[in-house]
Amino acid sequence: MANEQKRFQLLQGNEACVEGAIAAGMRFYAGYPITPSTEIAERSAVRLPQVGGKFMQMEDEIAGIAAALGASVAGMKAMTATSGPGFSLKQENIGYATIAEIPIVIVDVMRSGPSTGLPTSPSQGDVMQAKWGTHGDHPVIAICPCSVQDTYNQTVRAFNLAERFRTPVILLMDEIVGHMREGCELIPTDELEIHNRNTQMISSMPYAFGEGQYVPHMTSFGKGNLYNITGLFHDAAGFPTNDNKIAGEEGSRLMEKIKVYKYSGILEFEEEEMEDAEIGIVCYGGTTRAVQGAIEMAREEGYKVGMFRPVTLWPFPEHELIERAKQLKRLIVVEHNYGQVLLTVEGIIKGDTKVEFIGKVNGTTISPKEIFRKIVEEEE
Repeated sequence: MANEQKRFQLLQGNEACVEGAIAAGMRFYAGYPITPSTEIAERSAVRLPQVGGKFMQMEDEIAGIAAALGASVAGMKAMTATSGPGFSLKQENIGYATIAEIPIVIVDVMRSGPSTGLPTSPSQGDVMQAKWGTHGDHPVIAICPCSVQDTYNQTVRAFNLAERFRTPVILLMDEIVGHMREGCELIPTDELEIHNRNTQMISSMPYAFGEGQYVPHMTSFGKGNLYNITGLFHDAAGFPTNDNKIAGEEGSRLMEKIKVYKYSGILEFEEEEMEDAEIGIVCYGGTTRAVQGAIEMAREEGYKVGMFRPVTLWPFPEHELIERAKQLKRLIVVEHNYGQVLLTVEGIIKGDTKVEFIGKVNGTTISPKEIFRKIVEEEE
């Protein structure tokens, strides 16, 4: 257990991510340096050998996630981290992890783009890439922390979800959160709820699962029964199949295992000042602090404004937002892009509440004053 002197540290969000990962049991990291996520690789290189883990810098982003997947199959909790361009390169292997049901945490510290864009500037431009980046119908869990402490806590939760559901989990950070420096409590592992994968096979078939269950058990590759791993639709033995019935059932199960357990630890959201709010602001990640500042300013001037923050961005808390919107006259979406979550919110609300938008893509941050002016101008 960490002593009290080390328990509280001044850390960047990127550094807190590594500490949260190690607390959750991460013992393997493979990746490739890319701004603004590089501090995650740097700290992993220092910290993993101290706890008996392994760090590998690979030749490119594709090799980074491939190595991490191999380590996970062998029984280790594994992570890789990147930013926008590297996240694009990892997409094919994210799909592979999905259909082969390999637990892994992929950290994407978003930056301004497209292409190389503004490598050191704030952005939330990968929101839809996190949801739809890989091809085919696939389940997605994407989590957006908003502070250094939240990054530590949500990294632990990302590993728990990956292990519980045998699926890749995306920790969708952004440059603001990654490079923010704050005090952080490093909660020791023995004080955390930690989920480890179920390695007790229910049969000799590696993709078999019990009645009423959706997640197969997973033994470490090379221990116990030998089994096949493929990116093709496969049968219970792990071998490719062209059987339409088996393929359909497997594709549906992959989606259902997230849908069915949505309210069993996957979905998380935060609200502030929503009890009497007439104006709601939807935000996530690095925009949260600016929204909180604007709400404080607005409340002082008599405007009833509240915040709705999806912590789990995908799957989106649709029902919860619909219920909150019923009491609102206006709903403002604030994000550092051209309106990626805005499209989701508009589709959910369906015109029942007025939806407005504040976005920015020039590499600067949205300020509390800008949000406050939007609130006041529309009200007047």
